[in-house]
Amino acid sequence: MADKIVVMRGGHVVQIGTPLDLYDRPANVFVAGFIGSPAMNLLTGSVHPSGTAFVSQVGARIAFPAPVGVGAGRDVVLGLRPEDIAIAESGLDARVRIVEPTGAELQVILDFQGETLTAVLHGRPDIREGETIKIALPHETLHLFDKQSGDRLAATR
Repeated sequence: MADKIVVMRGGHVVQIGTPLDLYDRPANVFVAGFIGSPAMNLLTGSVHPSGTAFVSQVGARIAFPAPVGVGAGRDVVLGLRPEDIAIAESGLDARVRIVEPTGAELQVILDFQGETLTAVLHGRPDIREGETIKIALPHETLHLFDKQSGDRLAATR
């Protein structure tokens, strides 16, 4: 792989960086969805009035303390890489729609309160289509983008 990658959109440079810089700190929603396979999960919503959570357009609530300068009520896009979703003993409920074994990993399509999430789970957890599981979305792996401009507001990595 190259030392540096230039991501372009419509003939304009969007971001320049190492492959891991682009993956870990995408400059905007375009780069976030372009780099990585499967693509980053992107949920549209707003910062909760308390400033301590994200609320999607369908009402799904994800605890995530808003970074300094990101006000309550601001329209945002929350980004989460598929491999950062984990099965947990306690957490958020998600219904398993599709389980696709890919060798050492499972690619799983989840219904999370009306939102679709793709998860990549390591090992071979015993989960089945149709069941409800608990998932964890670690704060340190979430990305926040401005809904209007698409620009990154924060990444906790």
